Amino acid sequence: MTDLADLTLLPETHDELQRFYGEPPSGVRANMIFTPDGAAAFNGRTRAITDPADQMLLAHLRMYADVVLVGSGTVSAENYGPVRLSEEQLAHRERHGYVGLPRLAVVTGRGALPAELRIFTGDGPRPLIVTTTQAASAHPELAELGDVVVAGDATVDMEATLAALRSQGLTRVLCEGGPYLLASLVEADLVDDICVTIAPYLAGSQPTTLQPASLRIAPIRLGLRHLLQRNGLLYLRYSRP
Repeated sequence: MTDLADLTLLPETHDELQRFYGEPPSGVRANMIFTPDGAAAFNGRTRAITDPADQMLLAHLRMYADVVLVGSGTVSAENYGPVRLSEEQLAHRERHGYVGLPRLAVVTGRGALPAELRIFTGDGPRPLIVTTTQAASAHPELAELGDVVVAGDATVDMEATLAALRSQGLTRVLCEGGPYLLASLVEADLVDDICVTIAPYLAGSQPTTLQPASLRIAPIRLGLRHLLQRNGLLYLRYSRP
């Protein structure tokens, strides 16, 4: 059996974490957590399979992002609020030419977003709502909740989404899921870097939104950047070669 003590510890400070995560791609970096049996959440939320160190890493990765991209189902299930960063993180962003806090971009194919969600009632930057022509037409109230970005007619087109974000100067994208959104980005071959946390739990079947089988003819090969551990959780980072 491998002794976890032989693996490098996930650092506990932002300065130390920069050694492993401080080179964000000018494109899409994803951050996801999974159990060994493939669950990305338990009863719809990640709380049961994550821990404070993993949450600290999530906040650290946000420090490098121009925009945090997340699916509407995850926003609702996890009760997302506006992106918050510490004074130390904000100072880092200022030193490296970032502008204020990262924007939060919610992807919704149907356009049905409750106005009482915390992302719409908090005091952070006005969120972006990425949706379709059909959904924007059916839900004109979306324009009152955030800045609407239309990317596709009947379904959200990921390439059009990234192009629209780039046009606003939002080139460094952090995708926080859920699995459906991640799969859509992979299907379009748009993921440049992915940080994966493996949580030491067996969660059983945890159904998420149904999605069609991939049309890719081959998987996309990535290179392993590092493998860290803390409290029994494994932290892997993969990037394009």
